[in-house]
Amino acid sequence: MTVFRRRALVAGIGAVLAVATAGCVSTGGGGANAPAGGSGGGAGWTSATSAQAGGGMDALVAAAKEEGTLNVIALPPDWANYGALIKTFSDKYGIKVESANPDGSSQDEINAVKQLGTQERAPDVLDLGQSFALGNVDLFAPYKVATWDTIPTANKDANGAWVNDYGGYLSIGCNASAVTVCPQTIADLAKPEYAGKVAINGDPTQAASGFASVWAASLANGGSLDDIGPGLTFWGNLSKSGNLLKIDPNSATIQSGQTPIVLDWDYLNVAEAAKNKAAFEWKVAVPTDALFTDYYTQAINKNAPHPAAARLWQEFLYSDEGQNLWLAGKARPIRLADMQKAGTADPALLSALPPVSGSPVVPTQAQTDAAKKAVGEKWAAATS
Repeated sequence: MTVFRRRALVAGIGAVLAVATAGCVSTGGGGANAPAGGSGGGAGWTSATSAQAGGGMDALVAAAKEEGTLNVIALPPDWANYGALIKTFSDKYGIKVESANPDGSSQDEINAVKQLGTQERAPDVLDLGQSFALGNVDLFAPYKVATWDTIPTANKDANGAWVNDYGGYLSIGCNASAVTVCPQTIADLAKPEYAGKVAINGDPTQAASGFASVWAASLANGGSLDDIGPGLTFWGNLSKSGNLLKIDPNSATIQSGQTPIVLDWDYLNVAEAAKNKAAFEWKVAVPTDALFTDYYTQAINKNAPHPAAARLWQEFLYSDEGQNLWLAGKARPIRLADMQKAGTADPALLSALPPVSGSPVVPTQAQTDAAKKAVGEKWAAATS
């Protein structure tokens, strides 16, 4: 399986019903699936906007256990430690987790919600790119977890329709065993010694990390959040010089040496470093000339077939335990600042993250939409 292809920005082509049911993995025990539409143990939780509103945490846990199942989608087990998150949740509550289409994209998730409707196999919960969450609020059930007040206001919908969960910084991963001096900045990537060595994770018109690579290059070359043009020019020049590889990187290409330099989210590059430390040193740097970050977003399907389990999953993810499990996956959980202040963030896990200096650049939705449109129209021509 390849974790690098997750989270497409644009819908793939294929039958959604097939995508939504392919690659299902059941984890843990628990009772039989609850009937579609939230009947059974979670019937009263379909419209609950908090645990308190539904009768309290004990009532939520009991209802979720009675449902016995949670449907998740597009969660690769080796992405941001989701394998451990799913197993811990399943073991903790005795709830079976059905994981559909683990390599799917955000658009695949939205398609599954729309086309599966109230069917029992519809996703209960979603983990989406921010733009997909903002564009589909009408599909979500508002819910505020117990730790709601510790989540920054800018990272959640005021009514609870969505909330950011984890994120990271665009970073440069480098095989120090194959590259004499690893690049530290976006500008470094244009140096002649990196000919045939630089890869970006995914087609920028489809993959979030590839798209971020173009925007970061723009910021590093005099552009702005309102002008992605310099980034297109930068990668076009790298393509012409031969520095840019036309290979979509993954663990196999990194291990084989095909892609010695990879631009990707820091949590994925750091995970590669840990995975390959016995074979070679994979160094990770957050470029100092383009500090660019992004967060993914949690939401509950308003037609969740297991509404109590869906809400209990959210409570688990935003607890200190769940947030530290994301941190163990090298991702930066949304409650990290609050947990550091409270002393509940694991210091050993924090020390494994690459250092960051300066304030990150976070675009608005309007800026993101405009940049996506420009990249979609011009990327192929710029790098042909």
